[in-house]
Amino acid sequence: MYNVARTLQDKIFLVIKGLAMGAANKVPGVSGGIVAFVAGFYEEFIYALQKINTKAFKLLINGRFKSFYMYIHGRFLSLLIFGMLISYFSVSKVLDYFIEQKELYVWAVFFGMIIGSIYYISKDFKHWNAKTILALIFGTAFGVGISLLEPARQNDHLLFVFFCGIISVSGMTLPGLSGSFILILLGNYVLLLVDSVNALYDTFAELLRGDLSFTKNTKRIELLKVLSFFTLGSAVGLVTLSHLLNYVLKHFKHITSAVIMGFIAGSLGVVWPWKETVYKKNATGDFLINSSGERVIENYHRYIPELQNNETWIAVGFIIFGIFIVLALDWYGKRTRKVK
Repeated sequence: MYNVARTLQDKIFLVIKGLAMGAANKVPGVSGGIVAFVAGFYEEFIYALQKINTKAFKLLINGRFKSFYMYIHGRFLSLLIFGMLISYFSVSKVLDYFIEQKELYVWAVFFGMIIGSIYYISKDFKHWNAKTILALIFGTAFGVGISLLEPARQNDHLLFVFFCGIISVSGMTLPGLSGSFILILLGNYVLLLVDSVNALYDTFAELLRGDLSFTKNTKRIELLKVLSFFTLGSAVGLVTLSHLLNYVLKHFKHITSAVIMGFIAGSLGVVWPWKETVYKKNATGDFLINSSGERVIENYHRYIPELQNNETWIAVGFIIFGIFIVLALDWYGKRTRKVK
């Protein structure tokens, strides 16, 4: 069904899509699944993931590696995952910098992209009835409800970290449901997507220099252990969720699409550009600090911007730019489909 020959250009763009998914997954409030949905490979992504099943493992155990690779659509998944891995160590670090330096404008771009995504998904949806309208309302309410929850405290217990991996990967499989924002709610965003990833990066850098001193660094070893359990949980979650989503897309496609539209609409509150981070304080008024030395987030204070402020209009310009990015992706998708 999806095992088609790809040109070199297709492969390069697939890696770029992986880069975009990886970057989006790391930003709280933004879902990598939206990138997959808008870029036109969401169903192929879910279909490929659900091929990782008992038959695939039998092929692998029996040493039929080529058959295994073909069965799970290895070329498609490997290019996409390769892009995501590059993103976590490059694009996402650049994104972290801009969020720190120009937070308002970064949120504005993502806000615009989500508005564009809602338009993209809804413009060709012609199946409105009582069931799909209820599904839309449910998805929106769920998305808004998540944005109003308060974050928990950091927990580095390995079973909880494994659970975080299963839950957080929902951002890749469910457009509009941000895995990184869920990690903030679970209290483990800094631990799992900042500290542990940086620990892996530093470890690779030291290995390339032939430096094995990290083996005596207790904190580094603990962070690498945490990252391994998080990665394992993510893999389990990705495969199990993909099987569930493949089933509902096959049997309840229109209702599922309506729920996804609701998720995406509900997530607008999470990425509202004009907000300030509220940090937790103790009884004496001092900021609570987690084990990584970061302030513990309590919630986000959202406000209406002042229209006479030049910064506001620049942010509005970035919102329009975000919408344009999605429309450009839509145009590119239509163009490539016509060529094929």
